[in-house]
Amino acid sequence: MKSVDVSIIIVSFNTRDLTTECIQSLIRTIKKNSYEIIVVDNNSEDDSVEEIQKLKVKSQNLKSKFKIIENKENVGFSAANNIGVKEADGKYVLFLNSDTVVYDNTIDGMVEFMEENKDAGAATCFVRLPNGMLDDAAHRGFPTPIRAIAHFAGLSKIFSFEPFSGYNLKHLNLGQAHEIDALAGAFMLVRREAGEEVALPAGRQGWWDEDFFWYGDDLDFCYRLKEKGWRIYFVPQFEILHYKGASGGIKKQSKHISTANDETRKRAHEARFAAMRIFYDKHYKNKYPRMVRAIVLSGINIKKFLSGIKI
Repeated sequence: MKSVDVSIIIVSFNTRDLTTECIQSLIRTIKKNSYEIIVVDNNSEDDSVEEIQKLKVKSQNLKSKFKIIENKENVGFSAANNIGVKEADGKYVLFLNSDTVVYDNTIDGMVEFMEENKDAGAATCFVRLPNGMLDDAAHRGFPTPIRAIAHFAGLSKIFSFEPFSGYNLKHLNLGQAHEIDALAGAFMLVRREAGEEVALPAGRQGWWDEDFFWYGDDLDFCYRLKEKGWRIYFVPQFEILHYKGASGGIKKQSKHISTANDETRKRAHEARFAAMRIFYDKHYKNKYPRMVRAIVLSGINIKKFLSGIKI
């Protein structure tokens, strides 16, 4: 029997102020469930660990547990999450980005939703961006070739039905809870039983596929959950704020607050498009003809080039 209701794993990388804000929001808003906070720091250079240690000291009188794991290098998002999972004792595991702020009743409400929906392997809330809009990465369809082509060709802005709208499932009602294909690692509440079931085979590491360094890992995780018959839900009654991309520095929403240097931005850019190729070859390479793969990879390369101009 697990000792806490939910283990909250936060991967930290040069987001000192945002990480402390995130942790403070957790301490402030979780009222009903027992929890532990596990921060896995990927060798930050901005005194993140020192500031988090101060919060740990201040929270000693709370019932929650507080662990800080210091990596000696940036091992990536997936590997850091796997390190955190090994330390987690919760019935549920929440993967939470460091650049988020949790609102009242979000954690308690989402845990209650999981308790009521036993078929849910994972669930997310309404992940709201600073501009008030939904983070579309938290409401995803799997990027089949036709969905991806429709999305990047702009057809999803014209047609509000499948397959044209399938990349971000824009045809579904955002005002009520419903099943989706995939959610974002920014807020990913996973039933431990489901996480253990999709754990990678011997010779690989834990729940997350470490072939994905940055980006794409959450999509892959959800794909494997679905393969095992678990459902994934979007629950808009509960919310968080997501600054989005503060560690990598390549997202327009957070460029003004990111402290990422040129090297980090380039690494994030490379990892983003590498993740697309890895996901396609892992899950779709044997499902579609070689010509389709060639078209998809060409599209990824073009998108990478155009995006690189803006960095």
